[in-house]
Amino acid sequence: MFKSLRKPREFYKSFFAMAVPVMLQNLIGSSLGLVDTFMVGTLGQNELGGLSIANTPFFVAMLFVFGLQSGGAVLMSQYWGKRDIPTINRVLGITWMFAVGASFIFATIVFLFPRAVMGLITNNEAQLEVAVRYGRIVAYSYVLNSFTSIYIGARRSCESPQLGTAVVIIGMGSNVVFNYIFIFGKLGFAPMGVEGAALGTLMARVVELIVVVAYMAATQRKPNQVLRLMPSRIFRPGVTIMKDFLRYASPVMLNETLWGLGFSMYTVIFGHMATSGDVVPAYAVARNIEQIATVAMMAVANATAVLVGKAVGAGESKEEVFSLSRTFITIAMLSGLASGLILLIVLFTILRPFVYPAFDLTEGAQRACTIILTLQGIFCLFRSFSSTLVVGVLRGGGDVTFGLVIDISAMWFYAIPAGAIAGLVFGLDILWVYMLIMSEELIKFILGMIRFRSGKWIKNVTRDIVA
Repeated sequence: MFKSLRKPREFYKSFFAMAVPVMLQNLIGSSLGLVDTFMVGTLGQNELGGLSIANTPFFVAMLFVFGLQSGGAVLMSQYWGKRDIPTINRVLGITWMFAVGASFIFATIVFLFPRAVMGLITNNEAQLEVAVRYGRIVAYSYVLNSFTSIYIGARRSCESPQLGTAVVIIGMGSNVVFNYIFIFGKLGFAPMGVEGAALGTLMARVVELIVVVAYMAATQRKPNQVLRLMPSRIFRPGVTIMKDFLRYASPVMLNETLWGLGFSMYTVIFGHMATSGDVVPAYAVARNIEQIATVAMMAVANATAVLVGKAVGAGESKEEVFSLSRTFITIAMLSGLASGLILLIVLFTILRPFVYPAFDLTEGAQRACTIILTLQGIFCLFRSFSSTLVVGVLRGGGDVTFGLVIDISAMWFYAIPAGAIAGLVFGLDILWVYMLIMSEELIKFILGMIRFRSGKWIKNVTRDIVA
């Protein structure tokens, strides 16, 4: 296992050049997201739970966009290996079209029918009312976010992730500032409560859009520009690349959308349990903390997708690609083990004695949060493996279908039914419900290891000539 880590210095230089900026993006975004959650949490436990409910449908929508981004990255990273910038522009144009269009339709549905959408997630009237007020204001912010995230993802596929870090710092930082002003009524504004949090998020997405558009305009004519935009290719991508996009991006879109829907079903289960008043806000806090703890895991997965795709597109042999990917898998498992241990240590030394009281959680919510975070820490190693395998190795290698099989079979045929039966039929404690849900990672580990060892996932999906 550890022999696979013996790589030349150039390998680790390329890896860290990709992974570190992504890790910083995730760390900053998750940390400021926790601050955002804390601000809303000071308004009350129902407000905190309502925010979690409201973010659930948007989480699904953004995973659909992430699926488009990841599906496009399958092609873009391999074409980057060939340094085919015109074709990358074609893929970027198609991805933008689908992402912005779908986000606009979804945002309009939430804006017009927020109670119907949020009512699918919980029957807790107090939390539902908060979710409706928040969701209507924040809806169209996700249209703006889809535009910026697709461009940032395209640059990442070209081994240029630095813009994403800058945008996250500016966007999340402004989000915290706007939230502080609007939630609590500063600088002459009246206190707006949860509506202020929604308005702050909307304003932050506007700032991000301005930053990205300004960057595109300022760097377009620079000679060392990595991804020079070509409007003729963006607006007229061609039938050939459209077919390739639909072929390779559709399974990824389906994967992320079904995974997002499935992940949201966990919130639905928690929202209908007898102890939902404690479990939902506890889950909201735990999710923010867990995102901070797993930043390294997601950074490894994203870097793996780009570098494996680049190697395949550049024409490296299957043996070289397999060896490269085995190294990434090893790094992922080691980072997952370290992240899990750190999460468990921080949980019992910092979070329980100092952070929980700041959120004003009830005793039952504190217990639920501790259970959720403990299980997340225990299963972190397996989650790191499956994330890097599916998001990084398989997609970078061009095998988009089997990643769908791994993710969706474990979630929809095991974790969701098991969690629903345990929590809603038998009324079991959150300990047993969440343990059953998290144990899906063992199934994904077994299926993923079998597929990885087969080597059948290495597929060059590029064309020599794109019309």
